[in-house]
Amino acid sequence: MADSANVVAGRDIVLERTFDAPRELVWKAWTEAERVVVWWGPEGFTTTNHEMDVRPGGVWRFTMHGPDGVDYPNKVEFIEVVKPERLVYNHSGEDDTEDVRFLATIMFEEQNGITKVTMRSTFETAEERDRVAEEYGAIEGGKQTLERLGRYLSKMQR
Repeated sequence: MADSANVVAGRDIVLERTFDAPRELVWKAWTEAERVVVWWGPEGFTTTNHEMDVRPGGVWRFTMHGPDGVDYPNKVEFIEVVKPERLVYNHSGEDDTEDVRFLATIMFEEQNGITKVTMRSTFETAEERDRVAEEYGAIEGGKQTLERLGRYLSKMQR
């Protein structure tokens, strides 16, 4: 619905987008394995889920398949799950050797059937944030991921 906004400050990348969809549906799209694989990742990527246990202490293991044929194994460890308001998790590579690590906080705020999603990725240092933004296109990739979520939510409501 609304354009993604991004803020790069301190050690954070913050992306926001508003969706013309109820919060419960946005939450389900984000936390149900069969839904998240439909839209997760930047344009041209596909996702394979290996495990998704959305609860404090639970793990989400998935591989993002790039359009260039490169596979990107990911691991998420959930710290906080407050349905349908907030997800907090540590992100790393599958075997903890991946050099992209951050703390993610995803907020879901609903008002009158419209949901604002705020994704905050906090890196160990500002330099690390800058490196990930440059090497992996984290800001543009995040915007594209939210755009794909928007298209998915539109289809779900038809």
